[in-house]
Amino acid sequence: MGDLSQLLQAASDFSRYPGVQSDDSARDFLNRFPLTLIINALQTNFDVPDIENTLVACVEKLFNTTLGASLILQYMPFVQVGLQAESQAVRSLSCKTVSRLLESVDNDDKVAASARLIKDFNIYPLLLDCIIKGDEQVAAVAADAITNLAGFPEGMEIIFPSSKVGEIDLELIASQCSSLGRVRVLALVVKLFSVSRSAASTVYSLNLLKLLEEELRNADDTLVTLSVLELLYELASIEHSTEFLSKTSLFELLSSMISNNSVESILRSRAIMICGRLVPKDIIHSFTDEPCVKAVIASIDGRLQSLNPSDIDECETALESLGHIGSSTQGATLLLSGSSPAARHVIDAAFERQGPQGHGKQLAALHALGNISGETRSKNSIILNAEAEENLRRLIYETATRSSKLTPSGLFRSVLQQDAEIRLAVYRVISGLVARSWCLMEICSKDDIINKLINPTIETTKIGMEARYNCCKAIYQTLTLSDSVSAFTDIYAKVRFRYFIHIQHRMICAFKIYNNTRLSYLIGFQF
Repeated sequence: MGDLSQLLQAASDFSRYPGVQSDDSARDFLNRFPLTLIINALQTNFDVPDIENTLVACVEKLFNTTLGASLILQYMPFVQVGLQAESQAVRSLSCKTVSRLLESVDNDDKVAASARLIKDFNIYPLLLDCIIKGDEQVAAVAADAITNLAGFPEGMEIIFPSSKVGEIDLELIASQCSSLGRVRVLALVVKLFSVSRSAASTVYSLNLLKLLEEELRNADDTLVTLSVLELLYELASIEHSTEFLSKTSLFELLSSMISNNSVESILRSRAIMICGRLVPKDIIHSFTDEPCVKAVIASIDGRLQSLNPSDIDECETALESLGHIGSSTQGATLLLSGSSPAARHVIDAAFERQGPQGHGKQLAALHALGNISGETRSKNSIILNAEAEENLRRLIYETATRSSKLTPSGLFRSVLQQDAEIRLAVYRVISGLVARSWCLMEICSKDDIINKLINPTIETTKIGMEARYNCCKAIYQTLTLSDSVSAFTDIYAKVRFRYFIHIQHRMICAFKIYNNTRLSYLIGFQF
């Protein structure tokens, strides 16, 4: 007991050391208390208070050193036993140890040796068992370990062998476990999909994405469906996702969910957000038929038409999604196509005062209009085709005519008088729209709008100042290339002055930062 007391005290001190322990510290500790002694104490002294937490934290800290990581291969039998332990803390430690092993390999020989031992000791099936039956923390670190394993070709062969094996067949496992286990398996599929394009191709070829589709079709459990939608939202953010998702029926399922009035609002909102992430990607038009993309837009359009005034959150989500779609040239063109373009919802909401409750809706609409008008696109892709441009101009003029402002300049003047958040969004809208001659005329023909835009004291935050500067810059650059510059010489001079003042201010700030950095370096060098 005296030796055990010394071990616990030393382990506690070692694990609580702030930061990463050095190899020398790890070596000194292991010289006093060999790893076999620590593991034996962990396995046999269950009744000693706090022994498990102390030793688990100590071993984790040891394995995080280079010296400790080099020892893991020798202790794979203990890792195997730990993955099957009743203790969730020991299971978690074992999962982290597998991750640490895979993170520490630095050459092909070590990769091959690690993969061989992982296969020989049946580690992968045990990690899957931890995902399904472990607590939340154990499931998370087990999934991380498998993701690390998938980072190597040898690991992918273990996860996806050439012939199906029941105990590691993800499709079979998902069909046999509880709803929680099923969601965890789906989360693992998403993680594996994110590892690389090659891993994503394997996941797709094995038809594992259909597990997500099946859960959306059988939307009996709201919590499970919401979890699956969250996974799809994560999946949609992966760079290579569009290529593979566009080959599935997910777009049709999401469109159907958005259009279904009986589906809960939170589920529709998540479906709308997923579409907003997927559709703007340029690559989607290489893999998805235009009618499919139009169906997604039509479902969001129809949803906005049928929403009640009280459905503020869902309305904001739909407007944001249209804004994301409109950030790409193809997306903006589709939103502004047809006799009743979907972008009309954005333009109506952008210039409609709705009081404090409607602030978020107007803000979302203005940012969406900024995207659609091309503020986020390159100069060469701001202007759309003739039909889209005509619809954009028509919708803004019609909105102005229906309001008390009568003209687009009146609309801009009105929203520029609102709070800082709204003004920031308006700067983005004008920065995009001013590339059109009709909008340039509306802005430059009103001195009060120009004076507000070039006023250096109106914004107090850095983001506000930058947005206002970008707006002035867009007006200046458009005027420079416009035939109308002679008609607005005073305006041109004002925005040109403000533009170069801002450039000069930036240069002064950069020079100060450079000098301060250089001075700090010289002072440090002296000492």
